Amino acid sequence: MAVVREFALPDLGEGLTEAEIVRWMVQVGDVVAIDQPVVEVETAKAVVEVPCPYGGVVTARFGEEGETLDVGRPLITVAVESHEEAVPVGADGASPNGDSGSGNVLVGYGTSGPAARRRRVRQAFAPAAPQTVTATVPRSAPAPAVAPAPAASLVADDRVTGPVAVISPLVRRIAREHGLDLRALKGTGPDGLILRADVERAITAAAEPVTATAAAATPAAEGTRIPLRGIRGAVAEKLSRSRREIPDATCWVDADATELLAARAAMNAAGGPKVSVLAVLARICTAALARHPDLNATVDTERGEIVRLPAVHLGFAAQTDRGLVVPVVRDAQARSTEELSAEIARLTEAARTGRLTPAELTGGTFTLNNYGVFGVDGSTPIINHPEAAMLGVGRIAPKPWVHQGELAVRQVVQLSFTFDHRVCDGGTAGGFLRYVADCVEQPAVLLRGV
Repeated sequence: MAVVREFALPDLGEGLTEAEIVRWMVQVGDVVAIDQPVVEVETAKAVVEVPCPYGGVVTARFGEEGETLDVGRPLITVAVESHEEAVPVGADGASPNGDSGSGNVLVGYGTSGPAARRRRVRQAFAPAAPQTVTATVPRSAPAPAVAPAPAASLVADDRVTGPVAVISPLVRRIAREHGLDLRALKGTGPDGLILRADVERAITAAAEPVTATAAAATPAAEGTRIPLRGIRGAVAEKLSRSRREIPDATCWVDADATELLAARAAMNAAGGPKVSVLAVLARICTAALARHPDLNATVDTERGEIVRLPAVHLGFAAQTDRGLVVPVVRDAQARSTEELSAEIARLTEAARTGRLTPAELTGGTFTLNNYGVFGVDGSTPIINHPEAAMLGVGRIAPKPWVHQGELAVRQVVQLSFTFDHRVCDGGTAGGFLRYVADCVEQPAVLLRGV
């Protein structure tokens, strides 16, 4: 006897209460295994796959791609055989009787339990007679919405493979929504990868003739409206809150980075894992924070207290085709330069492919922002709330510099430091920045200990 079970959007953790459907991974009539991912959703933190705790035949899907659902709203219903019925799981991943259910709730959210062998078989499905089926869909739930199958000629469909160099499902969805042929685009990413920016430029270029015609016909045409949601909305809220709550101040200094680059080149020439410039700067940050622990802190406004934190969880700003994200290197103070470089590389790749978990995007205590990759010299960073400080690094470029009493061409970088004036005064901030600059100019300073 088949029993219809409803699976709702589970608790996403980290205070997240909603998610946008990016891509359905199953169709109505598909057979799914227990813990098989059925939908890919985008939260304000990351893109994650949602596994279903039931094995059986998909009888309904709720929500279209691009639609935002609240936690607890139905995702799919599955007809399961009564002898194979899985233990129902709640929003927190636990069953009503205290069992752990199928084990998985969201991939990457710390759930446990081996995933069943993945299988996807398309087959016809005939519902059982009404008297033998128990439907658990609440009366208030919306009617099942099944997305129509896209036309075979729609090359922006997620199923298109081959010469189209696209990784992000979000990029495919945007292209599909605007009827854009991805095969006609030239990607600007690594190895010709098509980025979100490439798709948006193509959409803008295609819309220009239409916009010009509309503007001629309508003198006061309304501008384009872009919803502030997902990562863009989360960034907007965090930056706005930082400006509202934190009385920040910024100081900056130019430094001669010639010796820093030479030291890095010598480390890489010695063999072993390669280290990045960002990793060397991260190592300098941890040493500077050990000397100035006031800056590895947060302010508890409710209790009127400054909270100094024992570990340095170092965030670094990373620009992706989905927007700005700040992955966090845990316990950075306990890592060597090589270890920092390896972890930064791993997190950067996860950010590029949209696979960072919420745990990897939260809990930072200090942020390193290398905006020099954009070819700019300086900036006044906005503190990543609720942290107390951020170090900004501009591009390293050859400039005239007085070196050992003579004018020379040296590799110069501008360092900017924004800090919460509630946790320290200018003397502490200046001491931190000066130590960082000294280490950049003379990396041997790190060998003196902290």
